[in-house]
Amino acid sequence: MIRRLSILDRSRTREGHEAAQALRDTVELARLAEDLGYHRFWVSEHHSVPGVAGSAPTVLAAAVAGATRRIRVGTGGVMLPNHQPLVVAEQFGVLEALFPGRIDMGLGRSVGFTNGIRRALGRDTGDADRFEEQLAELLGWLDGSQRAHPQVHARPAEGLRIPAYVLATGEGAGIAARAGLPLVVGDLRARGRVTEAVERYREEFRPSAWGAEPYVVVSGTVAVAGTPEEARRILLPEAWSVAHSRTRGSFPPLRPAEEVEALAMTPKERELYEGALAGHVHGTEEQVAAELAEVAGLTGADELLVTTSTYDRTALLDSYRRLARITGL
Repeated sequence: MIRRLSILDRSRTREGHEAAQALRDTVELARLAEDLGYHRFWVSEHHSVPGVAGSAPTVLAAAVAGATRRIRVGTGGVMLPNHQPLVVAEQFGVLEALFPGRIDMGLGRSVGFTNGIRRALGRDTGDADRFEEQLAELLGWLDGSQRAHPQVHARPAEGLRIPAYVLATGEGAGIAARAGLPLVVGDLRARGRVTEAVERYREEFRPSAWGAEPYVVVSGTVAVAGTPEEARRILLPEAWSVAHSRTRGSFPPLRPAEEVEALAMTPKERELYEGALAGHVHGTEEQVAAELAEVAGLTGADELLVTTSTYDRTALLDSYRRLARITGL
């Protein structure tokens, strides 16, 4: 079994509930995760997405860290191409200064989802290609080695030890290996691709001041319930949101599972919906334990980062409790 279990929450909005409720739900979930013994709790970055309230991950991470006492808190991730590395260093420096020894800096290389968002951020798709360069600059602000801007220092970040993680998309595995940083890779629906990325990362890993050996976090959706049917229903709202976004161009708030089941979908929507349901880890505690053992065998992962979202908060929280029980937290 994978040794450590963590949560990435995307602050998904739900029909009939304000975005502020999604943020409050995230903070409450973090408290539960700490009580259950989860290792870390991360939040994400999305811009101009109706279905996601988490647009400012370092701000939300501060709220989560302030509401908890022991669990590690971080981002999954800050999309570095959207920001100046100095500003990112300063933000994490403030977090680490306020909550010493608990802050993680998860970093991704995606840019805004649409042309409009990218223009509003002052970025374009080519900025993702500069991720490795930006990552090196960011680490230089933290350890004081950057020389591009003499007499400029990231306060209070400089000299603080803030663990950095690379979220793998495309070239991400190679970048993490060359930087000597831990790798976060998903999702579990494409286990062959995940296994290939992990193998490449381990083969190319170069020890650094940030890490002496490879560290692998695999990420994906996991739903646990009393029956396989109940576990599958947890997945329905997110699957419909995916199908909706790919046919209508916007990622919507989550709808109740019973509403999704009653929808009259077009053939294309049905195809996308069923595709979005396929391959996730879900079922009873015994079924999920067996699947996670398989994932551990395939990847040799050091940690599992769970990203499940659904409309029914009671079912979601019960799923996380059952998952904690499976893994002996």
